[in-house]
Amino acid sequence: MENLDVTKGRKVAIDIVAANVFSVVLLFVTGVVLVVPFYLIWGTAGWEGESVFGFARIWWLIAFLIGIVVHELLHGIGWACYAKSGWKSISFGVMLKMLTPYCHCNEPMGVKAYLVGALLPLVVLGIIPAVVSLIIGSIPLLAWGILFIAAAAGDIWMSWLLTKEDPESTILDHPSEAGFYVFDKE
Repeated sequence: MENLDVTKGRKVAIDIVAANVFSVVLLFVTGVVLVVPFYLIWGTAGWEGESVFGFARIWWLIAFLIGIVVHELLHGIGWACYAKSGWKSISFGVMLKMLTPYCHCNEPMGVKAYLVGALLPLVVLGIIPAVVSLIIGSIPLLAWGILFIAAAAGDIWMSWLLTKEDPESTILDHPSEAGFYVFDKE
């Protein structure tokens, strides 16, 4: 795809503060939605003996920080697969004002390709571990899945906004905001 003039695209962005509030709401909703079936399947077995945040608090913090890095890396992997220049089009950083890490792709791509990169961390770090936890009865894995589903709140919100766009449109990731530019097919 050719270089696009951002002044000819429509900016679609979300507010980071609102996304963080949505993340907290999603954390509680996802917790209820997943803990109830977990309890119905596995009962109370393991709840007492398997502490999610017990003596290993520091390990949870380290794992969470690594998970954040992997989350952004997964965005990069998803988008690099569709970007003509691959990894050369991907950059990483932190929005210092909100301490929010980000991954940015500076090449335009189709709606479906952008969605793949946007939702890859949700699926890999959130949904898959949550489903596996229901199958094997792992409380720490359940907590991990819930946490990383909530961590993908901004991605979920942006993807939902993207689904309202024409699937034939071209998307360019916004370089400094949580959002993108939409270039409608002419």
